[in-house]
Amino acid sequence: MTDNNSDKNSDVPLLVAHRGYASRYPENTLPACEAALQAGACYIEIDIQLTADAVPVLFHDGNLLRTTGHDALITDINSQNLRTLDAAERQRLGNAGPFTPAPTLAEFVGLLKLWPQAQAFIEIKEESLVTFGHQIVLQQILDTLEPVQLQCIPISYDIEALQGVRDQGSWRIGWVTRDYDEASLEQAQSLAPDYLICNYRKITTEKLWPGPWQWMLYEVTEAGLAIQLHQRGAQLIETMAIGDLLQNQNLYSAACQPSEKALDQS
Repeated sequence: MTDNNSDKNSDVPLLVAHRGYASRYPENTLPACEAALQAGACYIEIDIQLTADAVPVLFHDGNLLRTTGHDALITDINSQNLRTLDAAERQRLGNAGPFTPAPTLAEFVGLLKLWPQAQAFIEIKEESLVTFGHQIVLQQILDTLEPVQLQCIPISYDIEALQGVRDQGSWRIGWVTRDYDEASLEQAQSLAPDYLICNYRKITTEKLWPGPWQWMLYEVTEAGLAIQLHQRGAQLIETMAIGDLLQNQNLYSAACQPSEKALDQS
């Protein structure tokens, strides 16, 4: 497994597959995640919501409409009914692809086990925290991630959730900040997360705030911009176009390797 402390001195930014290989595959689905890993991604980011029966699933929005075409809240539908909905983003990607349900977090854990060098940022979504409360959400997510804890970094906009993760043991955490201002800096210094995450468009200083964290900036799809942001202090660059950027020689870094079991299944 990668020594994350050595990442801070890398001459090349580390690329994170934002919702998997989402520029070419339905976001937050197993095909998108597997394609990102096959492309060489060593880091992947996914979003987690809870269904009505409190099953953690890979899903970004609070509403199902954008990705499935079904107008309902993710927290109002049970996991079995969710499996009957096609999350293949037909409006964005067209109708050619196969039926693709939203996967459970347990299914993603099974995939991650096949790629023991890979690291995953697990975003705990606020809609589920509001609906179910922090205790239930954290219990369901962290219990599911326990077999691959060393590969996972829970992240969230919600500071209370991140403090709750820390209370559960030796988890690394990442705070997603909405703003890049003095108030946010004070919150970051108080929390001292392992990772500090922000939309690159909100950065207003030439050099990113120094601290005990590593910076991850999103959403970047151009190699030149990724390099510029790395020079300003971003160790990690989050992109939906992971395969395209990994092919750029200026962004090359060693690709993650699958386990022998994963090779046997390919």
